Amino acid sequence: MKKIVEQQDNVNDTCTDCGSFVDIGAVIDEHDTLLSLSIEGDDANEKAQQIAEKARQRFSHVEVNINEQQDKVELNLTFSVTVEKMLFQLENGL
Repeated sequence: MKKIVEQQDNVNDTCTDCGSFVDIGAVIDEHDTLLSLSIEGDDANEKAQQIAEKARQRFSHVEVNINEQQDKVELNLTFSVTVEKMLFQLENGL
């Protein structure tokens, strides 16, 4: 981590239109494969099932766990690799 901080100290970001530089390794953890969603509402279970089905169609090895609670549904999707999780989130606005 110290090396990352040192490397980022050398960055001079003066472009107000481009955004800022970030070391992608400082943001993305290779073991971050679990996407946890809490869904509320009368149709929470149906929404969770729809999201789970989208994940299954897009990624064949995704593990799905749906836990129904009184006032919400907890949906846990475990992907094979972090990039699958990130792609699914981006593609579905999650």
